[in-house]
Amino acid sequence: MHHTIAITGVILAGGRAERMGRRDKGLLPLAGEPLIAHGVRRLRPQVAELLISANRHQERYAAFDCPVITDAPDSQFRGPLAGILAAMDAARTPYLLTAPCDSPLLPPDYAEGMWAALEREGASVSVAFGEGCWQPVFALLPVALREDLREWLAEGQGGVGRWLQRHQPAPVEFAEGAVLFRNVNTPEELAQLEAEITGAATPSYLPRLLRPNQ
Repeated sequence: MHHTIAITGVILAGGRAERMGRRDKGLLPLAGEPLIAHGVRRLRPQVAELLISANRHQERYAAFDCPVITDAPDSQFRGPLAGILAAMDAARTPYLLTAPCDSPLLPPDYAEGMWAALEREGASVSVAFGEGCWQPVFALLPVALREDLREWLAEGQGGVGRWLQRHQPAPVEFAEGAVLFRNVNTPEELAQLEAEITGAATPSYLPRLLRPNQ
């Protein structure tokens, strides 16, 4: 069975984006289109189904032709774990692959690399590792963990990294390194990435990564 049949992807766009002035980060423009559009274009070919986790402007996210899910009322805006749990409840595959909406440079072998780590290490969970630390919002995990996660949240626990470490994740390093984990948390970071994409001094990898099929 090809691994994409077993994987549902979710782009996490349900946060408050406080460092972005509480603007809905996934809908902010980058290179002429919303941030979320970059993630959708890159992740959709790698998974069987792609979900968008959003707690605001769900009708606008629905325009990207993906099912839009929201956090449960008792865990809304509890961070990435709430979005992950909602995605697990909605998934129709055994595995869930997560990515944040503010990292528009996902590599074309993201799902493949995460899946290979599970098989190589006999692990149940894989998490990206780079820049000298775990990157917990980039994770591949079995949907069967949903009740464990539900209990974790019901106990008032938080921290996506702490929850994932309980399941002894396999680390996954990507050749793109810092590029994969380049995200935009502030208006200044968004403006800087926009300038690199559109300016004369554009790093050669950016246009290729932003539009991988061209």
